[in-house]
Amino acid sequence: MFVLAMRSIRQRPGRFLATLLSAFLGAAVIMTFSSMHDTAGRPGVDPVSAETLRTAAGVVGGYGTLLVFFAVASTLTVNVRQRAAELELLRCSGATPAQLKRMVVGEAAAVALAGTALAIVPAVLGGRLLLEVFRDSGQVADSVGHSFGPIALTTGIGTTLLAAAGAAFLALRRAARGRREGGRARTVLAYAALAAGGAAACSTFAFSATDAALMAPPAYGAILLSVGCALMAPRLLVGVLDRLPLRGACGWLAVRNLRERSGPLAGILMSLILFTAVSTATLTMQAVESDAVAASGRVKSVDAKNLETLNFTVVGIVVVFVCVMLVNSLYAATTYRGREFGQQRLAGATPGQVLGVVGTETLVLTVTGVLFGTPAALAGIVPFTVVRGDAVVPGQTAGVWAVVVSVAAAVTLGTALTTARRVLRAPAVRAVAVTA
Repeated sequence: MFVLAMRSIRQRPGRFLATLLSAFLGAAVIMTFSSMHDTAGRPGVDPVSAETLRTAAGVVGGYGTLLVFFAVASTLTVNVRQRAAELELLRCSGATPAQLKRMVVGEAAAVALAGTALAIVPAVLGGRLLLEVFRDSGQVADSVGHSFGPIALTTGIGTTLLAAAGAAFLALRRAARGRREGGRARTVLAYAALAAGGAAACSTFAFSATDAALMAPPAYGAILLSVGCALMAPRLLVGVLDRLPLRGACGWLAVRNLRERSGPLAGILMSLILFTAVSTATLTMQAVESDAVAASGRVKSVDAKNLETLNFTVVGIVVVFVCVMLVNSLYAATTYRGREFGQQRLAGATPGQVLGVVGTETLVLTVTGVLFGTPAALAGIVPFTVVRGDAVVPGQTAGVWAVVVSVAAAVTLGTALTTARRVLRAPAVRAVAVTA
């Protein structure tokens, strides 16, 4: 089956480009920050610089691992679903479920290895640039030199391979179970994440305004609450659709399509919820903290600078990965609907009407993601600002929220409409005949 997996990659490399891009970005981020461990272990590095480097590598490395898994899983899930006919043909030809799993996991592992190999040079350059940022901000001594060694290579290769193999295995199982996915285990995990997030956010009131770790509990609370909402994405989408007052042919057809495809679209909605909650909460709390320090006239400590750098870095990584996940998922899902668009045009729909349906579907997804991501962000922001100052909802929230929502809307609507327009270039008869 491994030989078959390699032939599948060679015959249709375009199918695996999204997975390759996710693995490449993930490996680059992980190796960039893991190289800080190698740098901290060099002879002559002072304890303060070493602690800064290890903290950055540990925190961002953990986020990077999770994001690599989700990014690869989202692309592989769409890939496996689109190959349902091919996998069924192999099954009818005598392939066992175990053999199919080995083939899909082998494909994912091979693509992940290729992505990791391509990411080594960018990771080396990124590590040097990151160290320069730490030097310029005074968090690391100027005498510290960058090192890219065994820790970075081992962590990058191992994490990317494990994430790709695990994501492929879960994607194949999810596709095999079809509509039975998201059972009791997923519900239990969702409620556990919501409970843990609520507890973490409430624990903020146990801290004082001068505690250095004040931002950690509300930030983790917002993240866990967004994860809980993301795990319940299919159920939340159906609940929103039941209450949408959409009118007209485009609105009716968009709601019907979303209801039928709530399972496959859950990954897109999960990305939107996580992006809205994590970005809004982290950036708002950091803005409040920076304004409070500036108003007091104090100079930021090394720990405060470390925290600020980590916050912006984490948000940057989240933005990049979520954008990649959204673009990959929306592109694959929209391209796969070529036959559906052709049938609609043969039934009398104009290309403009088809684009209207796609735009309405994407807008509903975006609004739903923002609708459930915003309360998760506020659940972390409000406790932090109440303890840190006198306001309940800080004035910085509106501006940060508007930027986050604008980015989410631009990525989702731009990708979906651009891909749909490209698919509609093919004649309707040919689109129906080729994919039939």
